[in-house]
Amino acid sequence: MSNHLSSRLVMIDALRGLVILFMLLDHVRETFYLHHQVPDPMDVATTEPSLFWSRTLAHLCAPIFVLLTGLSAYLFQQKKQDLQQTRAFLLKRGAFLIFLELTLVGFAWTAQFPPEIVYLQVIWAIGVSMIALALMVGWSWQKQLLLAVAIIALHNLFDQVSFSQPWLQNIWAVLHQRGWIEISEHFKLRTSYPVLPWIGIILLGYVLGQLFQPRFDRIQRNRYLLMIGCACITTFILLRLVNVYGDQPWLIYSDWQMTLMSFFNLTKYPPSLLFCLWNIGMGVLIMVLFDRYSTAKVMQPLTIIGSVPMFFYVLHLYVLKLLYLIAVAFWG
Repeated sequence: MSNHLSSRLVMIDALRGLVILFMLLDHVRETFYLHHQVPDPMDVATTEPSLFWSRTLAHLCAPIFVLLTGLSAYLFQQKKQDLQQTRAFLLKRGAFLIFLELTLVGFAWTAQFPPEIVYLQVIWAIGVSMIALALMVGWSWQKQLLLAVAIIALHNLFDQVSFSQPWLQNIWAVLHQRGWIEISEHFKLRTSYPVLPWIGIILLGYVLGQLFQPRFDRIQRNRYLLMIGCACITTFILLRLVNVYGDQPWLIYSDWQMTLMSFFNLTKYPPSLLFCLWNIGMGVLIMVLFDRYSTAKVMQPLTIIGSVPMFFYVLHLYVLKLLYLIAVAFWG
């Protein structure tokens, strides 16, 4: 049992550590190129391929963070064997993450106090998703899986929905459509991460926890994970080739690399069906790979970083801000 637990925690923490490094790479770019911002790093027509592909790599971060949050919640419940304790943990941790986004994290991004604009980003989305998950932990895994798949697969049907009533549109901005919420003349919120698809992803991660029960040995678990990862990637390729549903259509250019960039130009805000399929599929496959090499030395730093994700997230924001201010002082 101890070896089983150790193995599964290494694969989870190492995967989380890897995407933290991808996130760091992207945030370093954003921080030190504040003077040279691009309108959209995923714009095929105007973005250099090197920037496009590095940004695509960073797309793994948020969906894997949220998926592993759901998986970790299941492991917490399995350890405690107490549904009410799990629900209370999710509610408290979710509320704390929302508070953190509104204060410490928000200040790291804007350096304004009091802020005129608060950007509701990934920490906010994880917090709200944890609270939503707390309401569903008592359901059967079949109902949880059905709802998770329904949210992820069908939410793009509502991409063009909007409301004329401001209060309804504000709720919709939180759930699905990126937008602004005017609180007062001098204070507003930007829903950078609409939460509905992320709730589907965290619920899917929680259901994935079923495979981490002791009744599944390592070989069985990884076989199922491999099947899930391959199914996600295959479904992504088939739907993307059909080019009808799941994201904005891709285009054929005279240059093959631009065509390939268009094919992988996937919508993150909110995460489209195809975005979820590709990044969740890749994340699950990497997790299986990491489990195979869980005893390798290269896993150790990834596991250490991945075991303290919130600490590293907040720390890196402030370190990057400090380094940027030092660089400006030296070089202007």
